[in-house]
Amino acid sequence: MKGSFLNRSTKLISQKLTQNWHSFNNWFVNTPERAILEAYQAAKAIQHIENEQFNGQKISPEFASYSENVMAFWQGNLNRNIAIIKVRLAEFQLGIKFVNTSDSNVIEKLNFIDEIIAKYNTEYEVFSETESNYEQQFNNNSELDDKEPPMTQKTGVFPRSIGRTFNRIAQDFAPKAEEDFVKKYRTSRNRTRRAIKFLLLLIILPLLTQHFSKELLIKPVFKNFIYDDTRIFVNSEMEEKALNELHDFEKKLQFKSLLKKAPELSPENIEVQVKNKAIEIAEEFRYKSSSVISNLFADIISLVAFAMVIVFSKKDIVFLQSLLDKVVYGLSDSAKAFIIILVTDVFVGFHSPHGWEILLEGLANHLGLPASRNAIFLFIATFPVILNTIFKYWIFRYLSRLSPSALATLKEMDE
Repeated sequence: MKGSFLNRSTKLISQKLTQNWHSFNNWFVNTPERAILEAYQAAKAIQHIENEQFNGQKISPEFASYSENVMAFWQGNLNRNIAIIKVRLAEFQLGIKFVNTSDSNVIEKLNFIDEIIAKYNTEYEVFSETESNYEQQFNNNSELDDKEPPMTQKTGVFPRSIGRTFNRIAQDFAPKAEEDFVKKYRTSRNRTRRAIKFLLLLIILPLLTQHFSKELLIKPVFKNFIYDDTRIFVNSEMEEKALNELHDFEKKLQFKSLLKKAPELSPENIEVQVKNKAIEIAEEFRYKSSSVISNLFADIISLVAFAMVIVFSKKDIVFLQSLLDKVVYGLSDSAKAFIIILVTDVFVGFHSPHGWEILLEGLANHLGLPASRNAIFLFIATFPVILNTIFKYWIFRYLSRLSPSALATLKEMDE
């Protein structure tokens, strides 16, 4: 009987997965056409605003006499539609690599989108021109910054800093100095925005993927097909907690009966209540066990989503690295020393073992693993020591070269 039930459950799960796969496949195949259609509709929305509010001209204060708030409203609509176009075109470019679209009007729609965007290409053209070359430039600059000048390098009569100062002054008086400054500012702003969006995506996407995949996919499958066959206890620690809870319930019944706060119970009545409580506890721990297994599969899915973001966002990683470098190098020496002391004290300080113990116990409960005290104490006795050694080596090897004054400040604060 149980074998036939498992066969039916397996067959239903297989049919459900097949249906979900067909739905996902149909959605993915239609991605290029859907993306280009939404981009085309956003471009049509921009054209509609131009025709109705700006006499067919671009959305700009030069072509209409609106107040500041009204102009901000139209500018917000423009920015939103341009953002939709950029996102959908990126989605279209990604999907077209894997799926050949059958829409014969794609070229016509792309031409129309380009005509609309061409009116507003001042800011976006700067970003697109520099985006493709920025990663290589950043890597080259990083390599040049990391290289130490050779000991035998010849020095001129005057310090090279004087020459660099005169070059900056000459660049400030160049005919296109203001235009170059605006381009650099817009490029830097776009890079910063993109880096911040990517950082938020790295944090939010795995969390949302873990939550929704658990609640909408894995839990329904367990509840409908596998829940009745799930083990009540996934580890010995859960079984021990259940036994203690049942034992406490029985002792409370006897205690209340002795104090005459409850009707006197016969051994048969006590046995019946204990049995009902045991069934209730078993159902509770069965649900916890299924939740633990769901956590494991949801975590795997979230890790896959995180890895996919990393793989398909190489340029965003470069922008994020550049932003972090700016933030770190922009800090004062006291701030750098403060952050280093804060990080080292949290992870390898005197009170850090308590934090590691809480963290490891929470992780074990999340994954349904027994929180072995010996394993936790062994980890605490080894990993923070290794981490502390790495910190000290980094401070000795790199901080002394990158920021000697920060190292001196750090030593004074430690003392």
